[in-house]
Amino acid sequence: MTRKEAQGTARLFDPTTHTGTVLLDDGTEIAFDAPAFTAGGLRLLRIGQRVKMHLDDGRITALTLVTLPLPE
Repeated sequence: MTRKEAQGTARLFDPTTHTGTVLLDDGTEIAFDAPAFTAGGLRLLRIGQRVKMHLDDGRITALTLVTLPLPE
């Protein structure tokens, strides 16, 4: 498994399901699921917020704001 840290911008977020998408700096859009949202310790995400994330083989496994630490 290849794990890396990346940054992007929240593009879509559903506060009911805790799912959404992130637009990476290179223009790639990646979806995230509720477990990835929960792993980052967030309670809410606004469209346009800057985020950082762990990507495991191209899949977001943890997502948080750029000012907060990612979980180990």
